[in-house]
Amino acid sequence: MVSLRWLQLAMTRAKVRAALQNPEECSLAPGRTRGRSTRLAVCVVCQAALLLTLAGDARYPVLASDWYRFRGPNGGGISEATGLPIEFGADKNVLWKTLLPPGHSSPVLAGDRLFVTGFEKDSLATVAVSTQTGTILWRRDVKRTGSAHYHANNNPASPSPVTDGFNVYVFFHEFGLISYTAEGKERWRLPLGPFRNYKGMAASPILARGLVVLACDQDAGSFLLAVDKETGSVRWRTERAEIIGNGHATPALYESKDGGQVIVLGSGQVAGYRLDLGSKVWWVSGLSIQPKASPVIAADESGRVSVYILAPGSEGGADAPVQPFADLLPTLDKNHDGKLTTEELKSFNQADADGDGTMSEKEYILFMSGGAIPSALMAIDPEGRGDLTDKGVRWRYSRGLPVVPSPILYGGVLYLLKEGGILTALDARSGSVLKQVRLRGALDNYFASPVAVEGRLYLVSQDGHVAVVRASSQLEILAVNDMGEDCFATPAIAQGRLFVRTRNALHAFGNLQGSESKQTEVNKRLVP
Repeated sequence: MVSLRWLQLAMTRAKVRAALQNPEECSLAPGRTRGRSTRLAVCVVCQAALLLTLAGDARYPVLASDWYRFRGPNGGGISEATGLPIEFGADKNVLWKTLLPPGHSSPVLAGDRLFVTGFEKDSLATVAVSTQTGTILWRRDVKRTGSAHYHANNNPASPSPVTDGFNVYVFFHEFGLISYTAEGKERWRLPLGPFRNYKGMAASPILARGLVVLACDQDAGSFLLAVDKETGSVRWRTERAEIIGNGHATPALYESKDGGQVIVLGSGQVAGYRLDLGSKVWWVSGLSIQPKASPVIAADESGRVSVYILAPGSEGGADAPVQPFADLLPTLDKNHDGKLTTEELKSFNQADADGDGTMSEKEYILFMSGGAIPSALMAIDPEGRGDLTDKGVRWRYSRGLPVVPSPILYGGVLYLLKEGGILTALDARSGSVLKQVRLRGALDNYFASPVAVEGRLYLVSQDGHVAVVRASSQLEILAVNDMGEDCFATPAIAQGRLFVRTRNALHAFGNLQGSESKQTEVNKRLVP
């Protein structure tokens, strides 16, 4: 008996093949229009579908419509779902609400199962939730080491899971990688660390061609890792000694003319690596340090594919002056020995690149210079080879860039969401500003990245305000919804529903169309 899901998968594969043969008729295109702009959707949606369904692993049950990784298909933040509500909240269009342990990881899902992570005291939890009812299907815990330091806006459960529909894969700073079946049976574990990341690890694992790929950027000793998704054995590990500090950006995938690439944004550099070998193909240097936003691979309306990266740094277009090292000694050198030790460094601990417990003047200058580099939003040609710093950047923009939220390219427009509720729309072909507005009613701080569906942007603030904006040249604010508590996670979209994780709960919203606006009671937290 052939399941409905396998039939859906076969249909998706057929659509991908048809789109490649005839781009003008692509039925997978988000907001598609006939003509040249159709190729945009082919590049975005079909690349993601190809990497999941046509990459030599016929067992993948993930569909192009599934929100299977951080920020959905290839991290683009775009869904083809329909029927999502514009207005919602605690008593409006809520389908269910489920209490969860704390954590900042974003929900991911395939089919009828949604996965998140959390933490409590000495445990790190992976939780499976029914997308239809919000019922907690299972929870599995591993023990925390308790040895990590985290930024105030980070925590032990920040990286998001990734799923292939059969299994789920999770990463914790204080543990490493672990995989469970969709039913909650542990398959394998790969301890990693200890990590030297003063702010805590936050990049999420991704799946590609039978591999789990993880960027492990630290204060020192950064590397890119690929493990076999079936066994957890290491396929390759590429050291990233040129990375000059910690980073938190989740990689993205690009299907180049010569094969698959993993695009990784790190401190000081963005690079493309061969998916099969882990060798570096191209790079752009001269970026600021400690990036948080993930790369976006998409095509503009002319069909030209670019890698869009966001590296916030100093404002003003020129390197900011760095305070002389000697000026630090009177304030920080408590024992007056002329050295700055780990105990005295505090946040400068990140600058101790060689891990000897002290910060040298050379280490200080390298670290501070990285933070003084001007901000940059770039569109990069991913088909180049070698150093593309001077020849591969199509355009750059540097004013008022966000620190954490990733950009989103939707309908030929690149949107940026800056802290303070500032939304900017740029022409993806040229980088020129089309429109900028303030999100009245949501002038907050932002950690969640924008997502898009049905011609609308959904923008979630730290204070729990969800602004819904029409994705057009006017940036019309359609609604501002109040979740009632803090939000750090990026929403998931699938099956006509919006899944929003707040500080203590996971919410599912959908258009109830005149029925009871509050459909289900709160599901109780599952104890270990």
